Amino acid sequence: MKFKLTEEQQEIKRAAREFAEKELTPELALEYDQKEEFPMELYKKAAQLGFTSMRIPCEYGGQGYGVLEDCIVVEELCRVDPGLGVAVSLGNLMIPDVLLKHGTEEQKQKYIPPLAKGEKISAAAFTEPEHGSDITRMDTTAVKSGNEWIINGDKQFITNAPIADIFIILCQTDPNAQPSYRGQSLFLAEKGMQGLEATKLHGKMGIKPCVTGSLSLCDLHVPETNLVGELNRGFYYTLELFDETRMTVAAQAVGIAQGAFEKALAYAKTRKQFGQPLINFQGVSFKLAEMAIKIEAARMLTYKAAWLYDNEKPSPVATSMAKAYASRVAMEVTDDAIQIFGGYGYLADYHVERFHRCAKITEIYEGTSEIQKLTIVNYLKKQP
Repeated sequence: MKFKLTEEQQEIKRAAREFAEKELTPELALEYDQKEEFPMELYKKAAQLGFTSMRIPCEYGGQGYGVLEDCIVVEELCRVDPGLGVAVSLGNLMIPDVLLKHGTEEQKQKYIPPLAKGEKISAAAFTEPEHGSDITRMDTTAVKSGNEWIINGDKQFITNAPIADIFIILCQTDPNAQPSYRGQSLFLAEKGMQGLEATKLHGKMGIKPCVTGSLSLCDLHVPETNLVGELNRGFYYTLELFDETRMTVAAQAVGIAQGAFEKALAYAKTRKQFGQPLINFQGVSFKLAEMAIKIEAARMLTYKAAWLYDNEKPSPVATSMAKAYASRVAMEVTDDAIQIFGGYGYLADYHVERFHRCAKITEIYEGTSEIQKLTIVNYLKKQP
């Protein structure tokens, strides 16, 4: 297995870093963090350069790369600013991935190119108010009526919900299925359809430019052509999807940790206490060394999971290890960065407090760290 990036991958990394450092300015980051608004113009710029469609095939308007290249871009965006970086990288969340594997050609042609070009925003509605990470149970139902499906239910904590043009919704289609997840299906819906209402959630701890909302689905009629893949296979498609998207969350965490570390390192070299730079004090220098070790380990786990996905086959346990570890590293490194800054680290103008706030969500969405550990334990149980 290769751990050294190819020349092309290194060029992608340089290009993404150059874009992020030019466009994701500290002033803009503070502004959007306070406004809690999606950076639409910034997203469109990134889309025009291909940074939002790395793993979409060229025939649908994407760049035709793999998950590893996507992780490289996400890491660089979040290294410069986690709030703006996450918002930009999640603009076409999940829908292209599902449709590329299970959609009809008509669905692919209709929905993927506008998402690849940054003309549309997508949202994936899996989580429900009463079930959270437990997607084996769905209160949202879809009932067949003629050549339509009628959807009723509620979804919560849906990324992009208030601004999305296209939605993919996980529903219970067979109420008698045992276990219940064997009776779930995925459907496509569009903004403006009667019976679909999105409400923005306010007051999030972090990633505030990445808007989140709830969905109310009341007698939402979708044509039978909007069923994605086979009937009652939605749960399995969703698990398959998470094996892919969880790696980009790990990349978010690596980028957040790297960005905070760089700020702390620069501060420790220039800030003087007791007549010398902070980095000369062992309490600070050893902390920086430990931060560097953790970040490198998290990056390698993330790159390994992505490499396996692209070159061999998806490894759920590798993906879960990467996400669980990288997200914990992001929390620990950003916390240490604040400690190195001292009182200044508690102020918004020094930015590391924002990195810490944004790091927490990586332990929660796309499956909590506890869910990742369950995946790892189930793998360990099967080992001889």
